[in-house]
Amino acid sequence: MNTRLKAHAVKGWLWQGGVALAVAALFYWLSHNLSTNLAARGMEIDFGFLAQRAGFDIPFRLVAWDGSYPYGWALYVSGVNTLFASALIIVLASLLGLALALMRLSGNPLAAGTSRTIVEVVRNTPQLTQIVFFYIAVLQVLPPMRQSITWFGSMFLNVRGLYVPAPSGTAYDAILAATCAVVVLAAVFWRRLGWHEVPRLVVLPPVLVLGAIIAGVTANWDYPSLKGFNFTGGTRVPPELLALVLGIGVYTSVFIAEIIRAAIQGIHRGQGEAARSLGLSSSQAMFLVILPQALRILIPPLTSQYLNIIKSTTLGAAIAYPEVLQIFARTVLNQSGRAVEVMTLVLGVFLAVNLLASAAMNVWNRRLALQGR
Repeated sequence: MNTRLKAHAVKGWLWQGGVALAVAALFYWLSHNLSTNLAARGMEIDFGFLAQRAGFDIPFRLVAWDGSYPYGWALYVSGVNTLFASALIIVLASLLGLALALMRLSGNPLAAGTSRTIVEVVRNTPQLTQIVFFYIAVLQVLPPMRQSITWFGSMFLNVRGLYVPAPSGTAYDAILAATCAVVVLAAVFWRRLGWHEVPRLVVLPPVLVLGAIIAGVTANWDYPSLKGFNFTGGTRVPPELLALVLGIGVYTSVFIAEIIRAAIQGIHRGQGEAARSLGLSSSQAMFLVILPQALRILIPPLTSQYLNIIKSTTLGAAIAYPEVLQIFARTVLNQSGRAVEVMTLVLGVFLAVNLLASAAMNVWNRRLALQGR
């Protein structure tokens, strides 16, 4: 028996080694073919162009930028824009997906029918079409600056985008420092505060939110105000970002809704009945008993949806949102002519971001998994 097991193991290792050699040979052939073709055209792979002056503007950015910065910094600026849009879309899609799933599972025929209709309509129409629809048919027909839609006297929505308050001066650094301080203090006094018996994944989000709230309240805020023909102060969220977030967020939310609905239905009905027998309401049973157990089923398919969101941000190039594909694979490629290097960097950026996101979701999945004996 032991001899057979050893022979089977050796056979498996030989197969894996053969496959690995075949893959290595394929990559060698592709790289050799690429270098040969480039040499025949008098070209060579060189990433030195990243230090050259860009000379163009990026209309929306979250970090410092002007035309004197190099191409390498343009990749960083557009990458931050991509990550920012991805984070907003993930939050929106998750919240909308949860709402649609709960509506579908409710006993209200109107809510369930509405959710079913939204899911069927949205998931059977092209994603790019929805982005363009939000950009042209929704955001481009908004009122002009002087007739802006106003919320709380400090948020203004018009055809040029959404104007919201923003921390002034160095308040961004104060918010980050205060949030980090709260997290560090919570970690230092973990056991003294009696939190060691509570899972860290349950405590960390409220601690982060508390730190952000404390820092936000203590910071100096710059509010937008209409002066002349434009708003001054605050910050502007461009319509391209709004359309991208709404288009991809709504599209992905219907798939997340179906995932959440299936996960909830995968929990035994006795869990909800037991929770209600203890005096919990239906909403309390859902959020305190059923959904925490459904998370164990949700994480793997949610990971795929979140990775698709990050990759789908490249559709922002269709409406001129300055993300990686629009800035680097178009503007930088046209100016530098370094097609191989530019596309290699773009692929590398998305590969690195998706691998990190996948690793984070896998860590979360392992923390939530039931521990076997």
